Amino acid sequence: MYPSIYYALKDLFGWDLPFFKMIQSFGFFVAISFLLAAYFLTRELKRKENEGLLTTTTRKVLIGEKATQMELITSAIIGFLIGYKVVYVLFNFSAFTENTQGFLLSSKGNLFGGIVLAVVMAFLKYREKEKTKLPEPKWIEETVHPFQEVGNITLIAAFAGLLGAKVFHNLENWDEFVKDPVDALLSFSGLTMYGGLICASVACIYYGLKKKIPAPHLIDATAPSLMLAYGVGRLGCQIAGDGDWGINNVAPKPGWLSWAPDWVWSYDYAHNVNSVGEQIPNCVNDKFCYHLVPPVFPTPFYETIMCLILFFVLWKIRKRITVPGVLFCVYLIMNGAERFAIESIRVNTLYHIGTFGFTQAQLISVLLFITGIAGVFYFRKKHNATSVQKN
Repeated sequence: MYPSIYYALKDLFGWDLPFFKMIQSFGFFVAISFLLAAYFLTRELKRKENEGLLTTTTRKVLIGEKATQMELITSAIIGFLIGYKVVYVLFNFSAFTENTQGFLLSSKGNLFGGIVLAVVMAFLKYREKEKTKLPEPKWIEETVHPFQEVGNITLIAAFAGLLGAKVFHNLENWDEFVKDPVDALLSFSGLTMYGGLICASVACIYYGLKKKIPAPHLIDATAPSLMLAYGVGRLGCQIAGDGDWGINNVAPKPGWLSWAPDWVWSYDYAHNVNSVGEQIPNCVNDKFCYHLVPPVFPTPFYETIMCLILFFVLWKIRKRITVPGVLFCVYLIMNGAERFAIESIRVNTLYHIGTFGFTQAQLISVLLFITGIAGVFYFRKKHNATSVQKN
């Protein structure tokens, strides 16, 4: 396992670069997943516009205005926060790399560095606005293409997704949340995928409607990207060993899997980022000296493989499905089926109704599966009705 990029570089290439200890493996792959999702979403929105399914909009923009007090204050605040932390980190770099999260979330910082960068950022904003200032500010109309909103959509999805993932995780692990609510809310671990998906979807659809992007086309455009992003994110879980693994697996590897490495069937997640399990004898890998005994199913790896396959399926059929909204419903069906299946061998909190036990993810996956099927009928019926009215 590679808790941070530092360990991967050291193991694979022999590079001892302490700076990379601050780049957590899981966070790195989450960032990659968002970039890939944004790339494929941009491609889909461009395609839909070229095919006449989406149209451009216009917006009025005021140009030539001098820097406002609010702009200067905002730049100064951002500069102060960055300088306050960065300068402190530079003088305490070794301790920072050992506990990046603790440093970022603490109140520690360098006051002088914060003040200096606040002044610099405010001045740069002032100079930037002075260069474009006109004798008389004027309003102009800009043409906005749907794909130009991808940056904002990605940021909204990241923020709402993180918030939803934390909320759903804490609801699923209420006892842990009650013991230490501050750590549960502020820590970078403990995220529930479906919480992120639901909150991010609602937020992005709302933003799309405000920008006059029809919801059915927007959600269709995001379907392949969502599947790809989830698969890449799960790869981060596998590499970091963040606890999203399966149940104990001591059964011998089946013959049909003889071609694969042993860890594909049963894995001990040595040096996992959560430091869970038994201590590894003679380990010198800093604080990450634990592995699972007995080993478990490497379910994040399984999900990565399944989601990459499903991404290629969605990407292949996206042009063949012409009814708006249906492709996203197909995604919901695929996602629900995949997650329900993997939950049978994953470690998770169980809820019980009588003698029947199920996980939060299984409940939501069933609801998504049903929603997907219902959605296919709904969007097809709506499309047929619209076609009849046009004729």
